Amino acid sequence: MIELVDICREFTVGEERVQALKNVNLKIEQGEYASIMGPSGSGKSTLLNVLGLLDTPDSGKYFLNGSNVAQLSDDELAARRQQVIGFVFQSFHLISRMTALENVELPMTLSGLSASKRRKRAEQMLERTGLADRMGHRPDQLSGGQRQRVAIARSIVMEPRLLLADEPTGNLDSKSGSDVLALLEELNQEGITLVMVTHDPAIGDRSRLSLRMHDGELTAERKR
Repeated sequence: MIELVDICREFTVGEERVQALKNVNLKIEQGEYASIMGPSGSGKSTLLNVLGLLDTPDSGKYFLNGSNVAQLSDDELAARRQQVIGFVFQSFHLISRMTALENVELPMTLSGLSASKRRKRAEQMLERTGLADRMGHRPDQLSGGQRQRVAIARSIVMEPRLLLADEPTGNLDSKSGSDVLALLEELNQEGITLVMVTHDPAIGDRSRLSLRMHDGELTAERKR
């Protein structure tokens, strides 16, 4: 599903050039469960942003489902971000004035689906994530774990094949974090490719493919 070939990405910080990704090579198959670990500043989030088509490498090639990303138009890139990739962030990124149901409906607004179909699918996703009784609640009326489950429902409402999660349990207590992790792993078992950035070795060790970043360089270890 994913193939990176000699990917490099640099940033300018003050007067210094920082090489965030150094000749990164990686293959991830459909249905894989991968974790990305490493110290702060090692390139984890940069790698995730490249995978999610939110950032463009300076050199190298990225193939997503066999397509060379560099050859896609802006419209084609936007379509893949909407239809192929789901995102889960540490800080949820929910719209505070909207209910849980309205937040989950958001990705479908440009999909061409009727309002009734958007509503029905959003309801199904909230039921799927255990929030059938919280659909009318705004984010400030939900716990951290519930907010993250709304965010996950929103991320899968377009039925993506790839789910990118950046520290999805970072702002949660241990019980809520365990519940969210279990939900993500359940989605992976149903066929979604899961790539997750985490600082927690106990979480990273649960993945089948462990990716470790250090100073922009990547090593990979398959455990099972």
